[in-house]
Amino acid sequence: MPRRPRTLMPNVPVHIVQRGASREAVFFEDEDYKAYAGWMKEAAEAYDIAIHAFVLMTNHIHILLTAQNPENVGKFMQHIGRRYVPFINHKYGRSGSLWEGRYKSNLVQSERYFLAVMRYIELNPVRANMVEQAAQYRWSSFRHNSGLKPLSFITPHPIFNMLGSDTATRSSNYLSMFEQHQNSQEINAIRNAWQTGRSLV
Repeated sequence: MPRRPRTLMPNVPVHIVQRGASREAVFFEDEDYKAYAGWMKEAAEAYDIAIHAFVLMTNHIHILLTAQNPENVGKFMQHIGRRYVPFINHKYGRSGSLWEGRYKSNLVQSERYFLAVMRYIELNPVRANMVEQAAQYRWSSFRHNSGLKPLSFITPHPIFNMLGSDTATRSSNYLSMFEQHQNSQEINAIRNAWQTGRSLV
């Protein structure tokens, strides 16, 4: 079956998902997560990428980002991969591909879905029963977006900024969105979109 062509547009948010080969682990200890996050920050600066949300899970990653130049999305992911894969292979004496083929992606064109995708990403560790609350997981953007711990490489999207007139209000309003579980219909729509490459509209 031929690959569905990627649909990317300037300044339209993109939800990216990449899994480990055969769903095996791609992060093994804290140093690995730190290394990936460091190269993610480096790539964002190099290719003018605004990262709005992310989570680094044991065997996959999610990133919600915006690019002025759509071609830079692929360059951003290549930049990370060309550094992270050799790092892991050398560190653990392995060889070959780390990831399960190319990353998956979809546009988030609907304002209604933007904050829902942020929640979907940052609630991954909760759904996986790794933690009880999103704030307990270190390797995501939740603590930044909820005002608990700033990260220098996270850029708020205009939709996020509409949550309040100042940082404290926005963070408080965002945090309140996590007081209830995300409904299954919303989760299924987001999951289907990144799996098929169809836009959320």
